Amino acid sequence: MKKLDILYEDKYLLIVNKPSKMLTIASANDKRSLYSLVYDYLKKKNKNNKVFIVHRLDKDTQGIIVFAKDELVKKELQANWDKVKREYIAIVEGKLPKNKDRLINYLKISKSLLVYVSNKGKKAITNYEVMKTFNNYSLLKINIETGRQNQIRVQLSHIGNPIAGDKKYKAKTNPINMLALQACYISFIHPITKEVLEISIPIPKKFLTFSLTKE
Repeated sequence: MKKLDILYEDKYLLIVNKPSKMLTIASANDKRSLYSLVYDYLKKKNKNNKVFIVHRLDKDTQGIIVFAKDELVKKELQANWDKVKREYIAIVEGKLPKNKDRLINYLKISKSLLVYVSNKGKKAITNYEVMKTFNNYSLLKINIETGRQNQIRVQLSHIGNPIAGDKKYKAKTNPINMLALQACYISFIHPITKEVLEISIPIPKKFLTFSLTKE
């Protein structure tokens, strides 16, 4: 069983680093999930402990996820989720049309659960900044203003720069044998203590090694 990578914990919250290729919550086809690891961890500490999912990451996306230990805390966080600052790091195929841009699209989901850009649907806003270009790839810093399913992957693919390793959304290469997307930073006001929480993790070594070797 995988060991939890705990980034922050108090009476109300547990913030962890989700590995790639793990679901946030189990599906009918895959019972392994981050939620089950968190559940087991908290139950071992105290059988009366509870855990609530505040948000999710795609199965192949690694990085920071927030869990609540109280339902009211979960509801408070979700009610103010548009005020939460979330940043990602990604390696995409090709060079971007602009060094910095704000992507605004409307997204829909097909019957086969593929998210796509449409002229109507749920509004998605993704901001990116190019940190580095190398060979035929770009390293991006990304922050999102909305939390739509697959939005970063879909919007970058839509402009012709799919995330490396993202075959689902038209990537042609998989240079580091994983989806090259990480949720690396989150900041929000603690719903109970009212302090500003800032949690960050470093850029994965795989991302940096690849970007250096391909210069």
